Amino acid sequence: MPVKPSYYETLLADYSNRDAAIALLKEHRPYLEMIPSMRRPYESVITLPLPAARIRHPKPNADTQYTPSTTHLLPCDLAILMCDPEWKIKMGVEILVFIHRPQEDFSDLLLRWRHTQVYLDQDYEWIMPHCYEHVLSEGSEKIYPLFVVFTETPERIQRGLAGASLPYILHQPPELTEGEAQAEEDWRQNQLELGD
Repeated sequence: MPVKPSYYETLLADYSNRDAAIALLKEHRPYLEMIPSMRRPYESVITLPLPAARIRHPKPNADTQYTPSTTHLLPCDLAILMCDPEWKIKMGVEILVFIHRPQEDFSDLLLRWRHTQVYLDQDYEWIMPHCYEHVLSEGSEKIYPLFVVFTETPERIQRGLAGASLPYILHQPPELTEGEAQAEEDWRQNQLELGD
């Protein structure tokens, strides 16, 4: 059974909430231990769903007084930034979450991570939500990936992630309400009709 669009959308919506993002990190202990203050975890984590970053490019020449930059929507689903709860500054560790999307195969999922690595291999800063604009959002010392796959995700994707030494969490699909189940069925029917 393929991964349904509502699985992806539900997890993206859930993980946008700081509580769910911290619960996600609890499923991969090495990342949970990166939270600066376990006594104040909610003040130590900032979540950015479908994050954007301003990439700064090297100055074209010494005469130029500014560094050109471009803004990119990154191909990850969620950025989890660590923040010092006392000083309200971003720490050097960032965790990037990649949720398996409907009809996405292993190479597509892996390419999203690789493209993100290429973008963030340059000088960058996060485009922060209004409530966090005061937080210094410069790039990090280290980025870490975390993949979320479903029980319906093809086994070869899990094998590929394990073979590439990339951490992943197996997630049970969320329960659908009656309206969501009907919307899923309508979507599936539309996909079948488009294929004809």
